[in-house]
Amino acid sequence: MRRTKIVATLGPASSSPATLAHMLEAGVDVVRINFSHGTRDQHIAHVEQVRSLARSVGRTVGVLADLQGPKIRIGKFHQGQIALRTGDEFILDAQCELGDQLKVGLDYQALPGDVEAGATLLLDDGRIVLKVIRVVGSAVFCEVLQGGILSNNKGINRKGGGLSAPALTQKDLEDIKTAALMKADYLAVSFPRSGDDMRKARALMQEANCTSLLMAKIERSEAILALDDILDASDAIMVARGDLAVEVGDAAVPALQKKMIRAARAANKLVVTATQMMESMIYSPIPTRAEVSDVANAVLDGTDAVMLSAESAAGQFPVESVAAMARVCLEAEKEYTVNLNFRRSPETDAVSVEDAIARATMYTATSLKIRAIAALTQSGVTALFMSRRSSKVPIFALSPQEDTLGKMTLFRGVYPIEFGHGLTDPELILDQAENELLKRGAVRDGDLIVMTIGEPVGKAGGTNTMKIVKVGDCKIPVQVKTGNN
Repeated sequence: MRRTKIVATLGPASSSPATLAHMLEAGVDVVRINFSHGTRDQHIAHVEQVRSLARSVGRTVGVLADLQGPKIRIGKFHQGQIALRTGDEFILDAQCELGDQLKVGLDYQALPGDVEAGATLLLDDGRIVLKVIRVVGSAVFCEVLQGGILSNNKGINRKGGGLSAPALTQKDLEDIKTAALMKADYLAVSFPRSGDDMRKARALMQEANCTSLLMAKIERSEAILALDDILDASDAIMVARGDLAVEVGDAAVPALQKKMIRAARAANKLVVTATQMMESMIYSPIPTRAEVSDVANAVLDGTDAVMLSAESAAGQFPVESVAAMARVCLEAEKEYTVNLNFRRSPETDAVSVEDAIARATMYTATSLKIRAIAALTQSGVTALFMSRRSSKVPIFALSPQEDTLGKMTLFRGVYPIEFGHGLTDPELILDQAENELLKRGAVRDGDLIVMTIGEPVGKAGGTNTMKIVKVGDCKIPVQVKTGNN
């Protein structure tokens, strides 16, 4: 069973029910709604379509709503594009309406106040490099260090960071309301610079009655410096390698990716690795060898999920892209090292009863050659703690809560199952959970499984019991229980 989850961005290439059905069959766990494109009604209809298809095959598929964030872009050219040569002088002017060979306007009006002589500006994902010579009023005079074709509305980054654009715009505030309406499982914030940006986003979510888990896209150099604070204020992060590579330099990204994945897992937070993972499959039915290695290395680093962007949203081979990513993940996971790290220290001590139960479960699962783990959960917290421990034992998270099931679709190694509606007796629940795993072919008679549950039943965040059960045996040989905190 594949442990690493696959996030696929929806778009024109994946809009038909037939294509979506094939993508789900190929292995999509979470769909990404990109608020930079499309309308509110289109997004809502797309999500309803995905959930309907998933229900028809007895699955839960998560929804990630991705906010656009600030538009840090140049304006438009009178002829649509120009050719810049190294050594040219070029002006970025906030007051210019239509650009020409000498100047272009700005969607980001604050740029003149954010730069000074000597600053390096990177346009179109770093393809065009400008050095700021001077700033006069609304105009930023630059020298072209690296030329090329520059067309309408290309993005602007400052090397090393320093642009002051707020992480949340008025459009984002409206899109948060849409995310609440569609009951998105995750809400991704673009370009946060600090934990305060994420705390502001959470406050706005609460005002909109949005119950999504909050994800920070790490794509500014300032966000690297504030990573611990951002993790503290978020539920998940995305290693958004596109803009990040432009700001910090492409060579720095692989090491930063590893650092971010380690930090997220240590903080019991989720992490998605994204951007150009199988970019060539926009036009090709097979990935390059470099792309295969890129996905595999993210899996070996311990990422919860890998993400497809244009490959599934606008590419010619959306289904093949999902299938290729799935097989690479499966192959890489064969080499994934189990490292439970149960050495005690102030930094690694359990922080709650649920965490203690999760640690005991994962240690037991590895030590006793347990076939499967059945985590009976209301909130998904214990399943999350389990997923932070490196193990090859599948974790089946059984819950009657629809919103909890959707959130758990992103947990590495966790397989959400809708279960337990109306059940209140703990022994009956455990018996029925065992039958559910038998029915799904996850276990057979004679296998050992670990089961966790909270008593009293139905209390969110109340997991306090672990049992080791031999499938098909009416007698439960071992029971470990702690009191509620």
